[in-house]
Amino acid sequence: MHNFFELITNIPEHLIEPIGFLPEFAKEALIDSLNLVPFLFVVFVLIELIEQYFAKKKHLLVFFMKKIGPLFGSLFASIPQCGFSVIASTLYTRRILSRGTLLAVYFATSDEAIPVLISEPSKFYLILPIILVKIFIAVVVGYLVDIFVNYKAKEPVIEASSEPVGCCHHKLSEAVKTKDFWWHPVKHTFNIFIFILIVSLVLGYLISSVGTEENLAKYCLMDSPLQPVIASLIGLIPNCAISVMLTILFLKHTISFGSLIAGLSSAGGLGLLVLLTKNNDKKDTAIILAILVIVSSVAGLVLQYNLFGINRLFSVFGINL
Repeated sequence: MHNFFELITNIPEHLIEPIGFLPEFAKEALIDSLNLVPFLFVVFVLIELIEQYFAKKKHLLVFFMKKIGPLFGSLFASIPQCGFSVIASTLYTRRILSRGTLLAVYFATSDEAIPVLISEPSKFYLILPIILVKIFIAVVVGYLVDIFVNYKAKEPVIEASSEPVGCCHHKLSEAVKTKDFWWHPVKHTFNIFIFILIVSLVLGYLISSVGTEENLAKYCLMDSPLQPVIASLIGLIPNCAISVMLTILFLKHTISFGSLIAGLSSAGGLGLLVLLTKNNDKKDTAIILAILVIVSSVAGLVLQYNLFGINRLFSVFGINL
């Protein structure tokens, strides 16, 4: 198996290296991005299975989220998939879920960060701490919001029921036996490959211009208290390319672990787009977005500056804050 994967990962290098007109940073970006494709496809096939299964059990999701709210919402949202924040946002705009449960889903959602890390075997050790931190934030903040934030959102305008769609505009309840089951992972793999390639090309060009990753990190405000705040604001952009970009920036040592957590915590993916367009109470939407940014920024700062000696917890996973 090891030899098989080594053979696959050597193919892009043999194809790209002889291309003389490409600069070195472009070759490296192409090789690194192409190497991720087979791993991404396998991950997205598994994610498709998860989405297909739970889309058919939506009544159970609603039942458990109403009973245990933020806890269940955060645990389920931590599974790498692109449709659950959309479903949660749709349910919230119909006032089926609590505000705390919706926020727990947003905080715990990892979007494309986990698939990108899975496709980098040397970074497996990062996956568990990222998921655990985000679940902890999601559960604590979710219950606190439900207890202390008393603003009552306006009742929704009931629209005709429509099928929730995932990040590539596919219906989440499509049958596994259809060709769409395979088409969506292919399409999603291609989209993420393009995102990774673009980010890698830009970073490669910038690094070649400024000299080293350390120099680029300075321009990205590494070790500045502004970096986690900016990352949390960037995370609000409702596109899965954002979590890809944040993860690659972290892997290239240009943003801190705290900034990565800040950006991924506020990144609710396309669920935020549903909230912005479907929630008829704009003040309620503003409250949710403000909580996302403030909590994400504070969490990022705590991690970045090792407040409360939190570094001791992460040293178990080999992460030095």
